[in-house]
Amino acid sequence: MKERSRISAVILAAGTSTRMGAVKQLLQVDGRPLLQHVLDKVRASAIGEIILVLGHAADAIRQELDLEQINLVINGDYRQGMGSSLKVGLSAVDPQAKAAIVVLADQPFVRPATLDRLIRQHSRTGVQIVIPTYHGFRGNPVLLDRSVFPEVMGLAGDVGCRAIFGDHDEGIVKVPVEDVGILLDIDQPGDYEKLRSTHARADALLPAAALEIRQPPESSAPGRGEPELVIVGRDAMAMTLAKLARLMRFTVTLVDPLLNRSDVPEADRILHVLDLSLLGPSSDRHVVVASRGACDEEAIEQALGTNSSYTGFVANRQRGEQVLRSLERKGVAAEKLAGVRVPAGLAIGAGCAEEIALSILAEIVAEKRKSLGSAPGRA
Repeated sequence: MKERSRISAVILAAGTSTRMGAVKQLLQVDGRPLLQHVLDKVRASAIGEIILVLGHAADAIRQELDLEQINLVINGDYRQGMGSSLKVGLSAVDPQAKAAIVVLADQPFVRPATLDRLIRQHSRTGVQIVIPTYHGFRGNPVLLDRSVFPEVMGLAGDVGCRAIFGDHDEGIVKVPVEDVGILLDIDQPGDYEKLRSTHARADALLPAAALEIRQPPESSAPGRGEPELVIVGRDAMAMTLAKLARLMRFTVTLVDPLLNRSDVPEADRILHVLDLSLLGPSSDRHVVVASRGACDEEAIEQALGTNSSYTGFVANRQRGEQVLRSLERKGVAAEKLAGVRVPAGLAIGAGCAEEIALSILAEIVAEKRKSLGSAPGRA
């Protein structure tokens, strides 16, 4: 039997599952509710105390679960968002606990060994925040030292604990783990169908290689003179940008740990690890970072390190300034950071994903025209 630590787990399961259209916590996976899988994984770790935060459909959920040795708390204000659940959960943590791991109820793949790895890292270093990473991409759950509890409990609205990370650069440690489960969540019906089809095996969702290369017909193969666009991310804007870039004869590379070639037929390459050096040299590379917090700083730093012609960051100005300050504190030269376009894209009043993608590609083309002296017939 494992020796129990003085680390608590706060499992956030109070949400309404709006995008799923059903009570997500009770979706059946191999004959058990989804949330039961999460509880069992946490029980199998060295976690010393488990706090489960319920809200929406709390009575129905609790009746379907094995809650032995679980401290159940109810968030009556769950409609106010994740911040309210964090406050309720952290308030219930044992006063003797040194830290808490915030676990999301829709991540059934996270291994007990990953939780133990976070606990050991905190035990050795005493840092404020421990974040797991998989092939360079940040994931969940996240460990919070007790010293940051008040700050997290002060968050309001539908925001998670990541909202405080920008103020704790020196207190964050990222721990590489071979556990893709930290990136996998069940947010929409399509996610659930994939989960069922793999019989709850995360490794069945993994791509076969670190770099996938499309083999197009010879007539449509990218020419040597084509500019390259590297897109870090997989949201709707990223997919639209990939389509537009192919129309403009860019060689397109998507960087994401879980994308398959069938997901983005427009992509010439898909890079599954955050290592732009695997792409080889390029004299005309443009990088757009749209990773939504999964690897913002890391991707921008790599783009600058490869001397890309254009580096754009898809974020609001406040988030952008926060990330650039973090990189400057890390030692990235101010003159390099000054070249990062944030928010990425021309100021055309873009609102939807398609408009944002159009504004970014227009900015890239405008920069290329400027560098080429507006030479006719060139992209």
